Amino acid sequence: MIYSQFSVLYIPFLLLSVAATVIASQAMISGIFSIVYQGITTRIMPLLKVEFTSPLLRSQIYIDVVNWMLLFAVLFIIVIFQTSNNLTHAYGLAVCGTMTITGILILWILLLRGQIIKAFVSLAVFCITVIFLLANFSKIPYGGFWSLAIAFIPFAIIMVYVNGQKNLQAALRPVPLDVFLPKFNEIYTTLNRISGTALFFARDFRQLPQYIPRIMFTNNIVYDDNIIISIIRTEQPFGVTWGFTRELAPGLSIFEIYLGYMEIADIAGILKEAEIDEKTIFYGMEDITTTHVVWRLFAALKRLTPSMVQFYKLPSDKIHGVVTRVDL
Repeated sequence: MIYSQFSVLYIPFLLLSVAATVIASQAMISGIFSIVYQGITTRIMPLLKVEFTSPLLRSQIYIDVVNWMLLFAVLFIIVIFQTSNNLTHAYGLAVCGTMTITGILILWILLLRGQIIKAFVSLAVFCITVIFLLANFSKIPYGGFWSLAIAFIPFAIIMVYVNGQKNLQAALRPVPLDVFLPKFNEIYTTLNRISGTALFFARDFRQLPQYIPRIMFTNNIVYDDNIIISIIRTEQPFGVTWGFTRELAPGLSIFEIYLGYMEIADIAGILKEAEIDEKTIFYGMEDITTTHVVWRLFAALKRLTPSMVQFYKLPSDKIHGVVTRVDL
């Protein structure tokens, strides 16, 4: 009789624990999707395929690569630690490390904003967090090193990608706008132009990627209307504004799209709303050749990740990629 009463009490608590586990795992999955997407939009991580899972909530996303990596990481942890008791040392060090990094970022932001009183409060909390982190260093030999080993993988990917992008930009040597415009004006008036509108993607129209002058000046491909599309991330989390900012020359215009750093924008929809009926979309691709081990890893990351036009799901029947070979 007592056992049956205990079972009646145990079942609701068991269900609550299962529900809590499901909620916690779902929060972790959603959180890592959001963090990775923000890393993509701030250009510290490679472009990954992002799928929108809701027609109503554009913030509801799914990144298959991240989901599979998370699965392998969970299975790896299960094999290594086997029981939750063995996981405590690694978990404690990981939590304290996360709290310390968060404290550094909060303190940094408050100092940049000039909020001195809040910064002092944040500094006090940060010092306490550092003490906890130092105390948790004793857990490293007992399984805590796995936290550092696993955290090193995404950290290494970020550092390789960021530094690889810097070297790639330096090797590509973008063309300044004041050098580009005289040649464009000359070729626009002398060549037989193609009817229609061509779109070219560039992060900064003041420094044009090499594929644009290569198409126009080397291959003599010039359309009646040539529009340089520039997608700019703002410091605000939300908000989408767009429009033609200026006409650089007859037949050459700038169309800028400003997106909040958490916005998931429909670029094709924006172009349609702006009544841009493009005939062709050009974008640049890099063929990286190198003997350096680190840059080989960077080249592999570039090959495995989608290009910008694929990331924003532009119409595939109008896309033309222009390959440029780069030696790193």
